[in-house]
Amino acid sequence: MTYTKAIGLGCKKVLDRIVRSLALARIDPNILTALGLAINVIAAVLFGFGKFWQAGVVIIVAGIFDMVDGRVARATNTVSRFGGFFDSVVDRYSDLALYFGLLVYYARINRLFYVVLVGVVMTGSVMVSYARARAEAMIPSCKVGFMERPERIVLVIIGAVFRRMAAVLWVIAVLSNITVIHRILYTKRMTREPAGADAEAAAAGHGAARRIETQPAAMAGNAPPRAF
Repeated sequence: MTYTKAIGLGCKKVLDRIVRSLALARIDPNILTALGLAINVIAAVLFGFGKFWQAGVVIIVAGIFDMVDGRVARATNTVSRFGGFFDSVVDRYSDLALYFGLLVYYARINRLFYVVLVGVVMTGSVMVSYARARAEAMIPSCKVGFMERPERIVLVIIGAVFRRMAAVLWVIAVLSNITVIHRILYTKRMTREPAGADAEAAAAGHGAARRIETQPAAMAGNAPPRAF
């Protein structure tokens, strides 16, 4: 067994115990989701004061709540459409809170360029989620692209713990907006192909109807009976 597999199994056992304990306590999964947001706000405050590695540790704790709320809902049979909606909305607030903390930090140290960069990151992060939500109102799924929320959170944690936030912000800014463009092009392709097929079918049906309408009446009498 490799070290990475052993670590994965160990983390899974810990999470399973946490989920079992929370399920036995009958805690509402939506409360866990809200607690995750509250902890991320604490991390944002730490970012604002420049306490990066402490913020990284707090984000890891918040991530535990983010991982267990859905599992607790399944374990307690309380899965609902509202729960999924609430979790998605709170995730957006959590992301923006962290970036807002970084925005405050760079403003406090008069680094205007990085204030703008954080703004680009915030825009890209929101648009990644919005592009998927809007696309899935028209097509079954739009999960293409690399820079989704788990990847962004991992990068923010790495940037915070190892004090490499500037490089991390560049990566998120570029890849998140590339992900948005990827989803736009994917949605365009997926919505255009069925539309073309439907247009061809409609044109074929219209042509057949016109041929039937223009048949001589004598030929219509020799037509075979239609099967129903």
